[in-house]
Amino acid sequence: MKAIVIREFGGPEVLKLETVPELKPGAGEVLVRLHAAGVNPVDTYRRAGSHSYRPSLPHTPGNDGAGVVQALGSGVSGLSVGQRVYVNASLSGTYAEQALCARESVQPLSKNVSFAQGACVGIPYGTAYRALFQRAKAQSGETVLVHGASGGVGLAAVQLARAAGMRVAGTAGTPRGMDLVLREGAHAAFDHSSADYTAELMEWSGKKGFDVIVEVLANVNLAKDLQLAARYGRIAVLGSRGTIEIDPRETMARDVSIVGLSLRNATPEERPRIDAALNAGLEDGALKPVVGRELPLAEAPEAHRAVMASGAFGKIVLTI
Repeated sequence: MKAIVIREFGGPEVLKLETVPELKPGAGEVLVRLHAAGVNPVDTYRRAGSHSYRPSLPHTPGNDGAGVVQALGSGVSGLSVGQRVYVNASLSGTYAEQALCARESVQPLSKNVSFAQGACVGIPYGTAYRALFQRAKAQSGETVLVHGASGGVGLAAVQLARAAGMRVAGTAGTPRGMDLVLREGAHAAFDHSSADYTAELMEWSGKKGFDVIVEVLANVNLAKDLQLAARYGRIAVLGSRGTIEIDPRETMARDVSIVGLSLRNATPEERPRIDAALNAGLEDGALKPVVGRELPLAEAPEAHRAVMASGAFGKIVLTI
């Protein structure tokens, strides 16, 4: 089969398309014939060897994907060969024609969702759900700010928050991105490249601030978030590319909480709840993954460059 293989850590150029042996599922495993794989920023960190989890080499990247069940290992139930599925984690990597997955990482894919859209679900929507509801304890009627709302995780957060009855504002860096944010359910969109966008956000909130802030670039925004948070506000940090200095007194004056999260830390009790919520949203159409760009598997290096570029517009997907 064809797969992207990393044999040394480095830039996008270390992603090589190779022919590798076909896979076979072991006990409790599912072999998925993939038709699409999602590209996430975390994939680039692991490729570079700069992530807290440093994979052993050779390594095939990717956790998101969608396709059909090709084979089932012993002891696997609830799935059938040929069934359409999406995956939120892989034992072998999803930048490939085949992926080995633990049974709990494979979910049925609704007929109204394409394979490319299915590859957008696992990490972005799972992360957004955990940020909003399991870590920030967001509730209907609250006011939510989603930074980077035109990207994969940001759009997921916008859709999830709107479906749950929240008042949602999102930021983006281009007019095209802001239009997308509004189209996908935000009540208002703001240009985060504008010098006075934080003042505009505070005015839109009625000068009360935001109950929940979903933060994807904490090293740039966290100090501003503390000033934008409402009394008892919660800031969910799910992305950062460096350090930042903050004034802890900003947390004290209004009892603001900063919570960090990683989807990998979801407990055995939390993960099924995430899956159930996402599957229901996909089934009833409340969640509609946005594919911003599709590239063939061989162009994985370009996908890694694009996913880290500014001006996010939906999810980048590799077609297989």
